[in-house]
Amino acid sequence: MKKTMTTIGIVAAILGSQVSFAKTLEDVLKEKGVITEEDYKAVTRSKSLDYKLGEGFVFTSPDEKFRTAIGSSFQIRYAFMDLDNANNTTANKAQDSSRFELRRIKLFFNGYAFTRDLAFKLVLNFANSQNPPTTTGLLEETWMNYRLLDEAQLRFGQDKVQFGRQFITSSTALQFVDLSVVTIAFVPGYDTGLMIHGKIAGGLVNYNVAGYGGLGQNTFRTTSDNAFAARLTVNPFGDVKYSESDVEYSRKPLVSLGADFFRDTVNGSETNNLNFFGSKGWYGIGNPLLSAARRISTGEAIDFNTAGIDAVFKWLGCSAQGEYFIGQADGQTTKNTLRAQGFYTQAGYFVIPKKLEFAARYAYLDPNRDVADDHWIETTGAISWYINDHNLKLVADYTNIHKQKGISFNNGPNATDDRQVRFQAQMVF
Repeated sequence: MKKTMTTIGIVAAILGSQVSFAKTLEDVLKEKGVITEEDYKAVTRSKSLDYKLGEGFVFTSPDEKFRTAIGSSFQIRYAFMDLDNANNTTANKAQDSSRFELRRIKLFFNGYAFTRDLAFKLVLNFANSQNPPTTTGLLEETWMNYRLLDEAQLRFGQDKVQFGRQFITSSTALQFVDLSVVTIAFVPGYDTGLMIHGKIAGGLVNYNVAGYGGLGQNTFRTTSDNAFAARLTVNPFGDVKYSESDVEYSRKPLVSLGADFFRDTVNGSETNNLNFFGSKGWYGIGNPLLSAARRISTGEAIDFNTAGIDAVFKWLGCSAQGEYFIGQADGQTTKNTLRAQGFYTQAGYFVIPKKLEFAARYAYLDPNRDVADDHWIETTGAISWYINDHNLKLVADYTNIHKQKGISFNNGPNATDDRQVRFQAQMVF
Protein backbone atom coordinates (compact mmCIF):
# COMPACT_ATOMS: atom_id res chain seq x y z
CA MET A 1 0.00 0.00 0.00
CA LYS A 2 2.83 2.43 0.87
CA LYS A 3 4.45 1.82 -2.52
CA THR A 4 1.12 2.37 -4.26
CA MET A 5 0.51 5.57 -2.33
CA THR A 6 3.99 6.86 -3.12
CA THR A 7 3.52 6.19 -6.85
CA ILE A 8 0.15 7.90 -6.87
CA GLY A 9 1.57 10.87 -4.98
CA ILE A 10 4.47 11.34 -7.42
CA VAL A 11 2.24 11.13 -10.51
CA ALA A 12 -0.35 13.43 -8.91
CA ALA A 13 2.31 15.98 -8.04
CA ILE A 14 3.54 16.02 -11.65
CA LEU A 15 0.03 16.40 -13.05
CA GLY A 16 -0.91 18.91 -10.35
CA SER A 17 1.80 21.28 -11.57
CA GLN A 18 -0.02 21.65 -14.91
CA VAL A 19 -3.21 23.64 -15.37
CA SER A 20 -5.73 21.51 -17.25
CA PHE A 21 -9.45 21.14 -17.68
CA ALA A 22 -9.07 17.40 -17.07
CA LYS A 23 -9.69 15.70 -13.76
CA THR A 24 -6.69 14.90 -11.61
CA LEU A 25 -5.35 11.36 -11.44
CA GLU A 26 -6.46 10.91 -7.85
CA ASP A 27 -9.99 12.05 -8.77
CA VAL A 28 -10.19 9.43 -11.51
CA LEU A 29 -8.79 6.68 -9.28
CA LYS A 30 -11.25 7.54 -6.54
CA GLU A 31 -14.23 7.53 -8.94
CA LYS A 32 -13.20 4.11 -10.29
CA GLY A 33 -12.81 2.71 -6.79
CA VAL A 34 -9.07 2.01 -7.16
CA ILE A 35 -8.29 4.01 -4.01
CA THR A 36 -10.36 4.58 -0.91
CA GLU A 37 -11.56 7.87 0.55
CA GLU A 38 -8.75 7.67 3.11
CA ASP A 39 -6.15 7.16 0.36
CA TYR A 40 -7.60 10.09 -1.58
CA LYS A 41 -7.35 12.40 1.41
CA ALA A 42 -3.82 11.25 2.13
CA VAL A 43 -2.68 12.12 -1.41
CA THR A 44 -4.48 15.45 -1.74
CA ARG A 45 -3.59 16.60 1.76
CA SER A 46 0.02 17.13 0.74
CA LYS A 47 -0.88 19.54 -2.08
CA SER A 48 -0.07 23.14 -1.15
CA LEU A 49 -1.02 24.36 -4.64
CA ASP A 50 -3.78 22.94 -6.79
CA TYR A 51 -6.12 24.07 -9.54
CA LYS A 52 -9.86 23.39 -9.66
CA LEU A 53 -11.95 24.47 -12.62
CA GLY A 54 -14.50 27.05 -11.57
CA GLU A 55 -12.62 27.82 -8.35
CA GLY A 56 -9.21 28.81 -9.67
CA PHE A 57 -5.79 28.28 -8.10
CA VAL A 58 -6.11 26.82 -4.61
CA PHE A 59 -3.49 27.43 -1.92
CA THR A 60 -3.62 25.28 1.23
CA SER A 61 -1.34 25.46 4.27
CA PRO A 62 0.43 22.23 5.35
CA ASP A 63 -1.70 22.02 8.50
CA GLU A 64 -4.86 22.62 6.40
CA LYS A 65 -5.99 25.45 8.68
CA PHE A 66 -5.84 28.01 5.87
CA ARG A 67 -7.11 27.77 2.30
CA THR A 68 -7.49 30.40 -0.43
CA ALA A 69 -8.78 29.99 -3.97
CA ILE A 70 -8.08 32.72 -6.53
CA GLY A 71 -10.11 32.73 -9.72
CA SER A 72 -11.70 34.96 -12.33
CA SER A 73 -14.67 35.23 -14.67
CA PHE A 74 -15.11 37.13 -17.93
CA GLN A 75 -18.33 38.08 -19.73
CA ILE A 76 -17.65 39.86 -23.02
CA ARG A 77 -20.72 40.98 -24.95
CA TYR A 78 -21.98 42.47 -28.18
CA ALA A 79 -25.45 44.07 -28.18
CA PHE A 80 -27.49 45.65 -30.97
CA MET A 81 -30.63 47.65 -30.15
CA ASP A 82 -33.09 48.48 -32.92
CA LEU A 83 -35.37 51.21 -31.52
CA ASP A 84 -38.96 51.67 -32.65
CA ASN A 85 -39.50 55.10 -34.24
CA ALA A 86 -43.23 55.20 -33.49
CA ASN A 87 -43.09 58.34 -31.33
CA ASN A 88 -40.23 60.22 -32.96
CA THR A 89 -40.24 63.31 -35.10
CA THR A 90 -37.58 64.14 -37.65
CA ALA A 91 -35.97 66.45 -35.09
CA ASN A 92 -35.88 63.75 -32.44
CA LYS A 93 -34.87 60.62 -34.27
CA ALA A 94 -34.43 57.44 -32.23
CA GLN A 95 -30.82 56.29 -32.17
CA ASP A 96 -30.14 52.60 -32.66
CA SER A 97 -27.05 51.32 -30.87
CA SER A 98 -24.37 48.77 -31.66
CA ARG A 99 -21.89 48.21 -28.86
CA PHE A 100 -19.19 45.89 -27.60
CA GLU A 101 -18.80 45.81 -23.84
CA LEU A 102 -16.94 44.16 -21.00
CA ARG A 103 -20.08 43.28 -19.08
CA ARG A 104 -18.49 41.62 -16.04
CA ILE A 105 -14.78 41.18 -15.37
CA LYS A 106 -14.35 39.67 -11.91
CA LEU A 107 -11.51 38.56 -9.69
CA PHE A 108 -12.56 36.48 -6.70
CA PHE A 109 -10.91 35.11 -3.58
CA ASN A 110 -12.56 32.58 -1.27
CA GLY A 111 -11.57 29.99 1.29
CA TYR A 112 -11.28 29.57 5.04
CA ALA A 113 -8.92 30.69 7.82
CA PHE A 114 -7.94 29.18 11.19
CA THR A 115 -10.75 26.62 10.86
CA ARG A 116 -12.85 25.21 8.02
CA ASP A 117 -15.87 26.72 9.77
CA LEU A 118 -14.66 30.31 9.23
CA ALA A 119 -15.06 30.99 5.51
CA PHE A 120 -14.52 34.20 3.55
CA LYS A 121 -15.13 35.66 0.10
CA LEU A 122 -13.93 38.72 -1.77
CA VAL A 123 -15.12 39.67 -5.28
CA LEU A 124 -13.86 42.64 -7.32
CA ASN A 125 -15.74 43.60 -10.49
CA PHE A 126 -13.51 45.72 -12.72
CA ALA A 127 -16.34 46.30 -15.23
CA ASN A 128 -18.08 48.51 -12.65
CA SER A 129 -15.53 51.21 -13.43
CA GLN A 130 -16.87 51.57 -17.00
CA ASN A 131 -20.48 50.37 -16.95
CA PRO A 132 -23.16 52.71 -15.57
CA PRO A 133 -23.98 53.23 -12.83
CA THR A 134 -20.35 53.74 -11.79
CA THR A 135 -21.23 54.64 -8.21
CA THR A 136 -21.46 50.95 -7.24
CA GLY A 137 -17.66 50.80 -7.13
CA LEU A 138 -15.08 48.08 -7.60
CA LEU A 139 -15.90 46.11 -4.44
CA GLU A 140 -18.83 43.74 -5.05
CA GLU A 141 -18.74 41.12 -2.30
CA THR A 142 -16.72 40.80 0.88
CA TRP A 143 -17.87 38.73 3.84
CA MET A 144 -16.95 36.27 6.58
CA ASN A 145 -19.13 33.25 7.33
CA TYR A 146 -18.95 31.22 10.53
CA ARG A 147 -20.55 27.79 10.60
CA LEU A 148 -21.86 26.64 13.95
CA LEU A 149 -23.79 23.83 12.28
CA ASP A 150 -25.05 23.32 8.74
CA GLU A 151 -28.37 24.46 10.16
CA ALA A 152 -27.01 27.61 11.83
CA GLN A 153 -24.44 29.92 10.21
CA LEU A 154 -23.58 33.60 10.58
CA ARG A 155 -22.44 35.82 7.70
CA PHE A 156 -21.23 39.39 8.12
CA GLY A 157 -20.22 41.76 5.32
CA GLN A 158 -21.37 42.84 1.85
CA ASP A 159 -23.26 40.26 -0.17
CA LYS A 160 -26.24 39.89 -2.47
CA VAL A 161 -29.42 40.62 -0.55
CA GLN A 162 -31.11 37.21 -0.46
CA PHE A 163 -34.17 38.26 -2.43
CA GLY A 164 -35.12 36.85 -5.83
CA ARG A 165 -33.85 33.46 -6.95
CA GLN A 166 -32.53 34.66 -10.30
CA PHE A 167 -30.61 37.50 -8.68
CA ILE A 168 -29.10 35.21 -6.03
CA THR A 169 -27.90 32.90 -8.82
CA SER A 170 -24.40 33.77 -10.03
CA SER A 171 -24.35 35.82 -13.23
CA THR A 172 -22.14 33.06 -14.69
CA ALA A 173 -24.87 30.44 -14.12
CA LEU A 174 -27.74 32.16 -15.96
CA GLN A 175 -29.70 30.63 -18.83
CA PHE A 176 -29.86 33.85 -20.86
CA VAL A 177 -27.35 36.60 -21.54
CA ASP A 178 -28.56 38.52 -18.49
CA LEU A 179 -31.28 38.89 -15.84
CA SER A 180 -34.91 39.46 -16.77
CA VAL A 181 -36.25 43.02 -16.69
CA VAL A 182 -38.52 42.00 -13.79
CA THR A 183 -35.63 40.78 -11.64
CA ILE A 184 -33.70 43.99 -12.29
CA ALA A 185 -36.77 46.04 -11.36
CA PHE A 186 -37.53 44.39 -8.00
CA VAL A 187 -34.33 43.16 -6.34
CA PRO A 188 -32.53 45.47 -3.88
CA GLY A 189 -29.03 44.51 -5.10
CA TYR A 190 -25.92 44.19 -2.92
CA ASP A 191 -25.79 45.51 0.64
CA THR A 192 -23.81 45.21 3.87
CA GLY A 193 -25.30 43.47 6.88
CA LEU A 194 -25.55 40.43 9.14
CA MET A 195 -27.30 37.24 8.06
CA ILE A 196 -28.32 34.03 9.84
CA HIS A 197 -28.80 31.13 7.44
CA GLY A 198 -28.68 27.38 7.21
CA LYS A 199 -29.62 24.11 5.53
CA ILE A 200 -31.99 21.76 7.32
CA ALA A 201 -32.11 18.02 6.59
CA GLY A 202 -29.34 18.21 4.02
CA GLY A 203 -30.96 21.02 2.05
CA LEU A 204 -34.57 19.90 2.23
CA VAL A 205 -35.29 23.33 3.72
CA ASN A 206 -33.02 26.38 3.44
CA TYR A 207 -33.53 29.70 5.20
CA ASN A 208 -32.00 33.20 5.35
CA VAL A 209 -32.82 36.00 7.79
CA ALA A 210 -30.80 39.21 7.57
CA GLY A 211 -30.51 42.85 8.51
CA TYR A 212 -28.84 45.27 6.08
CA GLY A 213 -27.81 48.90 5.97
CA GLY A 214 -30.56 49.51 3.46
CA LEU A 215 -28.90 51.85 0.92
CA GLY A 216 -27.22 49.30 -1.33
CA GLN A 217 -23.74 48.48 -2.56
CA ASN A 218 -20.85 50.40 -0.96
CA THR A 219 -23.29 52.98 0.46
CA PHE A 220 -23.71 53.45 4.20
CA ARG A 221 -26.35 54.93 6.49
CA THR A 222 -26.29 58.30 8.19
CA THR A 223 -29.65 57.58 9.89
CA SER A 224 -30.91 54.84 12.22
CA ASP A 225 -33.06 53.17 9.54
CA ASN A 226 -32.12 49.71 8.31
CA ALA A 227 -33.49 46.98 6.04
CA PHE A 228 -34.76 43.47 6.77
CA ALA A 229 -34.81 40.48 4.43
CA ALA A 230 -35.96 36.87 4.77
CA ARG A 231 -36.02 33.93 2.37
CA LEU A 232 -37.23 30.33 2.69
CA THR A 233 -36.87 27.52 0.15
CA VAL A 234 -38.22 23.96 0.18
CA ASN A 235 -36.59 21.26 -1.96
CA PRO A 236 -38.73 18.09 -1.64
CA PHE A 237 -36.45 15.88 -3.77
CA GLY A 238 -33.10 17.18 -2.55
CA ASP A 239 -31.12 20.40 -2.55
CA VAL A 240 -31.31 22.36 -5.81
CA LYS A 241 -28.30 24.49 -6.73
CA TYR A 242 -28.69 28.14 -7.66
CA SER A 243 -27.85 27.46 -11.29
CA GLU A 244 -30.17 27.88 -14.28
CA SER A 245 -30.45 25.26 -17.06
CA ASP A 246 -30.15 21.55 -16.38
CA VAL A 247 -26.63 21.31 -17.73
CA GLU A 248 -25.96 18.58 -15.15
CA TYR A 249 -28.65 16.44 -16.88
CA SER A 250 -30.38 15.51 -13.62
CA ARG A 251 -31.28 11.83 -13.48
CA LYS A 252 -34.12 12.45 -11.03
CA PRO A 253 -36.68 15.28 -10.98
CA LEU A 254 -35.60 18.29 -8.92
CA VAL A 255 -38.06 20.84 -7.58
CA SER A 256 -37.51 23.97 -5.50
CA LEU A 257 -40.15 26.33 -4.10
CA GLY A 258 -39.15 29.65 -2.54
CA ALA A 259 -40.56 32.78 -0.95
CA ASP A 260 -38.86 36.01 0.12
CA PHE A 261 -39.63 39.34 1.78
CA PHE A 262 -37.77 42.67 1.97
CA ARG A 263 -38.56 45.78 3.99
CA ASP A 264 -36.66 49.08 3.95
CA THR A 265 -37.12 52.75 4.83
CA VAL A 266 -35.34 55.23 2.57
CA ASN A 267 -35.29 59.00 2.65
CA GLY A 268 -35.89 60.07 -0.95
CA SER A 269 -33.04 62.58 -0.77
CA GLU A 270 -30.50 59.96 0.45
CA THR A 271 -27.93 58.69 -2.01
CA ASN A 272 -28.54 54.98 -2.57
CA ASN A 273 -27.61 52.11 -4.89
CA LEU A 274 -30.88 50.20 -4.63
CA ASN A 275 -31.99 48.56 -7.87
CA PHE A 276 -35.72 49.21 -7.43
CA PHE A 277 -35.01 52.91 -6.84
CA GLY A 278 -33.09 53.34 -10.11
CA SER A 279 -34.12 54.18 -13.66
CA LYS A 280 -35.00 50.51 -14.37
CA GLY A 281 -36.55 49.86 -10.95
CA TRP A 282 -40.28 49.58 -10.31
CA TYR A 283 -40.23 52.64 -8.05
CA GLY A 284 -37.96 54.65 -10.36
CA ILE A 285 -40.32 53.98 -13.27
CA GLY A 286 -43.66 53.97 -11.46
CA ASN A 287 -43.55 57.05 -9.24
CA PRO A 288 -43.05 59.62 -12.05
CA LEU A 289 -46.15 58.23 -13.80
CA LEU A 290 -48.41 59.59 -11.06
CA SER A 291 -49.80 63.11 -11.08
CA ALA A 292 -47.91 65.62 -8.91
CA ALA A 293 -50.65 65.49 -6.27
CA ARG A 294 -50.44 61.69 -5.90
CA ARG A 295 -46.67 61.33 -6.29
CA ILE A 296 -44.38 60.43 -3.39
CA SER A 297 -42.12 63.46 -2.92
CA THR A 298 -38.34 63.32 -3.28
CA GLY A 299 -37.52 64.54 0.21
CA GLU A 300 -39.81 62.39 2.36
CA ALA A 301 -39.07 59.07 4.05
CA ILE A 302 -40.51 56.10 2.16
CA ASP A 303 -41.43 52.67 3.51
CA PHE A 304 -40.79 49.89 1.01
CA ASN A 305 -42.26 46.40 1.29
CA THR A 306 -41.58 43.83 -1.44
CA ALA A 307 -42.26 40.10 -1.61
CA GLY A 308 -41.78 37.31 -4.09
CA ILE A 309 -42.36 33.63 -4.74
CA ASP A 310 -40.47 31.33 -7.11
CA ALA A 311 -40.46 27.78 -8.44
CA VAL A 312 -37.86 25.66 -10.27
CA PHE A 313 -38.02 22.30 -12.04
CA LYS A 314 -35.15 20.30 -13.60
CA TRP A 315 -35.00 16.85 -15.14
CA LEU A 316 -33.04 15.17 -17.96
CA GLY A 317 -31.91 18.41 -19.62
CA CYS A 318 -35.29 20.11 -19.26
CA SER A 319 -35.66 23.11 -16.96
CA ALA A 320 -38.37 25.59 -16.04
CA GLN A 321 -38.30 28.54 -13.66
CA GLY A 322 -40.52 31.46 -12.71
CA GLU A 323 -40.90 34.24 -10.15
CA TYR A 324 -43.66 36.64 -9.16
CA PHE A 325 -43.02 39.92 -7.29
CA ILE A 326 -45.13 42.59 -5.65
CA GLY A 327 -43.93 45.91 -4.24
CA GLN A 328 -45.43 48.78 -2.30
CA ALA A 329 -43.98 52.19 -1.40
CA ASP A 330 -45.66 54.41 1.22
CA GLY A 331 -44.68 58.05 1.68
CA GLN A 332 -44.54 58.90 5.39
CA THR A 333 -45.38 62.60 4.82
CA THR A 334 -47.72 62.67 1.82
CA LYS A 335 -49.29 59.31 2.72
CA ASN A 336 -49.28 58.54 -1.00
CA THR A 337 -48.83 54.92 -2.09
CA LEU A 338 -47.28 53.25 -5.12
CA ARG A 339 -47.95 49.58 -5.91
CA ALA A 340 -46.20 47.42 -8.49
CA GLN A 341 -46.12 43.82 -9.68
CA GLY A 342 -44.26 41.67 -12.17
CA PHE A 343 -43.37 38.13 -13.12
CA TYR A 344 -41.25 36.14 -15.52
CA THR A 345 -41.30 32.53 -16.63
CA GLN A 346 -38.63 30.73 -18.62
CA ALA A 347 -37.88 27.22 -19.86
CA GLY A 348 -35.07 25.47 -21.66
CA TYR A 349 -34.18 22.11 -23.18
CA PHE A 350 -30.87 20.55 -24.24
CA VAL A 351 -31.30 19.24 -27.78
CA ILE A 352 -27.74 17.93 -27.42
CA PRO A 353 -27.36 16.83 -23.77
CA LYS A 354 -25.04 19.08 -21.75
CA LYS A 355 -23.99 20.98 -24.90
CA LEU A 356 -26.68 22.73 -26.97
CA GLU A 357 -29.71 24.34 -25.33
CA PHE A 358 -32.70 26.32 -26.61
CA ALA A 359 -34.60 28.52 -24.16
CA ALA A 360 -37.48 31.01 -24.07
CA ARG A 361 -38.58 33.62 -21.54
CA TYR A 362 -41.59 35.89 -21.02
CA ALA A 363 -41.36 38.82 -18.60
CA TYR A 364 -44.13 41.22 -17.53
CA LEU A 365 -43.63 44.37 -15.45
CA ASP A 366 -46.36 46.70 -14.18
CA PRO A 367 -44.44 49.46 -12.31
CA ASN A 368 -47.62 51.23 -11.18
CA ARG A 369 -50.84 49.28 -10.73
CA ASP A 370 -52.90 52.47 -10.43
CA VAL A 371 -51.91 53.77 -13.87
CA ALA A 372 -53.10 52.41 -17.20
CA ASP A 373 -50.97 51.68 -20.29
CA ASP A 374 -47.65 51.43 -18.42
CA HIS A 375 -46.72 47.76 -18.91
CA TRP A 376 -43.24 46.61 -19.95
CA ILE A 377 -43.24 43.18 -21.64
CA GLU A 378 -40.23 41.28 -22.94
CA THR A 379 -40.26 38.08 -25.00
CA THR A 380 -36.86 36.41 -25.42
CA GLY A 381 -35.47 33.40 -27.25
CA ALA A 382 -31.95 32.10 -26.62
CA ILE A 383 -29.49 29.49 -27.82
CA SER A 384 -26.46 28.42 -25.78
CA TRP A 385 -23.42 26.28 -26.51
CA TYR A 386 -21.90 24.85 -23.32
CA ILE A 387 -18.31 24.05 -24.17
CA ASN A 388 -17.50 23.22 -20.55
CA ASP A 389 -20.66 23.60 -18.45
CA HIS A 390 -21.11 27.20 -17.28
CA ASN A 391 -17.32 27.58 -17.12
CA LEU A 392 -16.96 28.12 -20.85
CA LYS A 393 -20.01 28.88 -22.95
CA LEU A 394 -21.43 31.02 -25.75
CA VAL A 395 -24.93 32.53 -25.47
CA ALA A 396 -27.04 34.45 -27.98
CA ASP A 397 -30.52 35.83 -27.43
CA TYR A 398 -33.14 37.91 -29.24
CA THR A 399 -35.68 40.03 -27.35
CA ASN A 400 -38.76 41.97 -28.37
CA ILE A 401 -39.20 44.80 -25.84
CA HIS A 402 -42.79 46.06 -25.79
CA LYS A 403 -43.48 49.23 -23.79
CA GLN A 404 -46.98 50.63 -23.57
CA LYS A 405 -47.39 54.33 -24.27
CA GLY A 406 -47.17 55.29 -20.59
CA ILE A 407 -43.47 54.37 -20.43
CA SER A 408 -42.45 54.29 -24.11
CA PHE A 409 -39.38 56.34 -24.96
CA ASN A 410 -39.98 60.04 -25.57
CA ASN A 411 -43.34 59.64 -23.75
CA GLY A 412 -45.13 59.64 -27.05
CA PRO A 413 -48.75 58.68 -27.75
CA ASN A 414 -47.89 55.23 -29.09
CA ALA A 415 -46.56 51.98 -27.66
CA THR A 416 -43.13 50.89 -28.87
CA ASP A 417 -41.55 47.58 -29.83
CA ASP A 418 -37.77 47.65 -29.67
CA ARG A 419 -35.67 44.69 -30.81
CA GLN A 420 -32.49 43.62 -29.06
CA VAL A 421 -29.86 41.09 -30.18
CA ARG A 422 -27.04 40.03 -27.85
CA PHE A 423 -24.05 37.68 -28.12
CA GLN A 424 -21.92 36.82 -25.10
CA ALA A 425 -18.80 34.76 -24.48
CA GLN A 426 -18.20 33.60 -20.91
CA MET A 427 -15.18 32.07 -19.24
CA VAL A 428 -14.73 31.08 -15.58
CA PHE A 429 -11.35 29.85 -14.41
